[in-house]
Amino acid sequence: MGLRTRTKVIIGIATGVVVIGAAAVVAGPVIYANTVNGQAAAAPSLSAAPSGSGGTLDAAQADGTWTSTSSSYAGYRVHEVLQGNDVNVVGRTKDAQGTATVDGGSLTKATVTVQVASISTPESRRDEYFRTQALQTDRYPTATFALTEPVDVSSALDGSTQDVTLTGTMDLHGVEKPVTADAQVAVTKDGGVQVVGSVPITFADYGVEAPSLGFVTVDGKGSVEFSLDLAK
Repeated sequence: MGLRTRTKVIIGIATGVVVIGAAAVVAGPVIYANTVNGQAAAAPSLSAAPSGSGGTLDAAQADGTWTSTSSSYAGYRVHEVLQGNDVNVVGRTKDAQGTATVDGGSLTKATVTVQVASISTPESRRDEYFRTQALQTDRYPTATFALTEPVDVSSALDGSTQDVTLTGTMDLHGVEKPVTADAQVAVTKDGGVQVVGSVPITFADYGVEAPSLGFVTVDGKGSVEFSLDLAK
């Protein structure tokens, strides 16, 4: 990314944060922080039954290609400090499409593609600079995770909750980087599969610089979160 483009991105982010910061000054930093934290969604978690009491699949049922359903979602989580107050910001979208291929109890292929421009928070002004300036969604409309190493998921097929590490690549803001996702897999009572997890990211790795403007400092790291309900 050239110097001019990078400067526009940083200025755009800063402008958005100034607008949000102005709202915080009016409401009061503590009240604003409490409001935003109260609106922040919890981290994705399995809605399937607890370990040992979920659904089961035999090898023949599990093998094949699975596709995400409309209840799936993805988004981001970032932390910022506003005049000494911790603020957790969470954005979400259901415009996330995932596919997964299982063969012999192993997850051999998987991709998750998110339409970044549709990610939203309760603060529309934050969303605007996130889309138009920070991630330039007109140029880079999607973020994609692609699995690069097979993963044994056979323990999840017997009704247990299985912790897995998903090794792959993240393509974000036109930059592709190797990443790992901590995730959980479980079979649901109706014979579907749910996968939830998060991918830690460092913004600078993807050509995005988190602003620090005195009254508010945004962490240089965050996470991409996902919850996929899969069906054959």
